[in-house]
Amino acid sequence: MPKLQPLPWKRFEKFLLAVGCMLKRQSGSHRVYWKKGMQRPIILQAKGNVPVFIMLNNLRTLGIDRDDFLQKIKKIQ
Repeated sequence: MPKLQPLPWKRFEKFLLAVGCMLKRQSGSHRVYWKKGMQRPIILQAKGNVPVFIMLNNLRTLGIDRDDFLQKIKKIQ
C-alpha cells in the first residue's frame, strides 16, 4: 500500500468537491465543507499542505478508505 503524504490544500479541496462535498462557508483561512448524510462538516485550512492525520480524519468522516482515496487522488491534478 502506498504511503500517504501531505497534499496541497487546493488538491485536497478538488478531491472533496469530486466526492460531492460543497463549500458551505469560509471563516478566515478555514473552509467548511458539507455533504448530505455526513454527521459533521469537514474543516480545511486554506493554506499550505494538509497533514496526513487531517486527511485520515476527513476520510473517516466521509466513509472513504485509504485505497479508494489514493485511487481517486491520482486522477485529480
